[in-house]
Amino acid sequence: MPPPRSERPVQDLPSSRFSPSRRTMLRAAAGAGVLTLGAAACAPSDEGGQAVAPGSSRQPGPTVAGRRFGAEWESHARTFMSWPASSGIWAEQLPAVREDIARLARAVAGYEPVVMFARPAQADAAQKACGNDVEVVPLPVDDLWARDSVPVFVEESGTLKGVDFNFSGWGNKQKEHGNDTALAAAMLDKYGIGRVRTPLVAEGGSFETDGQGTLMVTESSVVNQRRNPGRSRDEIEAELKKALGVTKVIWFAGVRDQDITDAHVDCLVRFVAPGVVLLDQPFPGAPADVWSRSSAQAREVLRNATDAHGTPLKVIDLPQPDPDRIAGRGDAFVSSYINFYVANKSLFLPRFGDARADDRAQQILRDHFPGRDIIPVKIDNIASGGGGIHCSTHDQPGKPSEG
Repeated sequence: MPPPRSERPVQDLPSSRFSPSRRTMLRAAAGAGVLTLGAAACAPSDEGGQAVAPGSSRQPGPTVAGRRFGAEWESHARTFMSWPASSGIWAEQLPAVREDIARLARAVAGYEPVVMFARPAQADAAQKACGNDVEVVPLPVDDLWARDSVPVFVEESGTLKGVDFNFSGWGNKQKEHGNDTALAAAMLDKYGIGRVRTPLVAEGGSFETDGQGTLMVTESSVVNQRRNPGRSRDEIEAELKKALGVTKVIWFAGVRDQDITDAHVDCLVRFVAPGVVLLDQPFPGAPADVWSRSSAQAREVLRNATDAHGTPLKVIDLPQPDPDRIAGRGDAFVSSYINFYVANKSLFLPRFGDARADDRAQQILRDHFPGRDIIPVKIDNIASGGGGIHCSTHDQPGKPSEG
């Protein structure tokens, strides 16, 4: 996995989570009317919308302009995924990472509908790999990170909308991203879901919500000159509140320029319920680095933070596995459980091979998601590219179709 992985140099770090070769820079050279976000700041929204069936755990919270960004544990209509398309990105790892994506898609499809976007010429191969329980939809894609390229879904007056955050290959760090940039508009058009335009550039992994009006974000990934040049944190926060309908934003410092995402929040801290978060923790005894310091900084923020209702947050550690017990772990390997995915009646997290740590992580998540099946999935090839299960999936709110 040689450099370069971005246009600016980064230093090597002895990290147990990310390294400078993160993600897809493995081979970097290679229907309810118009939703307006403010005439001065935003481009017009496209027409259209889709009614949202209420989920059993749907609990509206405070919103802006009647808009709400729901929590991941609410009912899903389907999960979107993307078939890794390019040997220019993954090189010799492409067949192996496709095996991981197909395995994950089949697992999630046991609990809710899964749509896999694939380049038309690759759709038949993707269907064969994923099986008949996964619906393969021919739409051009570049890479597997559906969390970042698929729009962020919100509700407005019972209608589903998709906020297009103008995916740019993580601030043009990945050169091959034109299809993924166009994916949000294409899939919204296909499914008849209204498109919300915003001037902000961000990715779905940038955001974590409790569904009650609280948003968690790393400053490094959004207040970023590669994505939103010239915009202050206050300006970006105001725009996020408009676009997503949140009323409280909790900011973490994050880490700049050490991975392609600039440290998305979905690999740092996650809500498991209103007022309760899990915080990624390095394996005990791991050397201090920028990632362990980021976790410590997040803990200090959370210690004094309240949610949109003014409630203090309870923080629970989710420790990483022993990196020495992970077979074939490379520099970019994401050895963290925090990038889990909550689906209907289920939760998916990595199985890394450190039996004690794997069991501990499963039990922690079982404690906070009682009544859901906790499903460990082997994703070593995805993790070797610097991502995880949450990065590879994107939930659409709503009730699954009976048909």
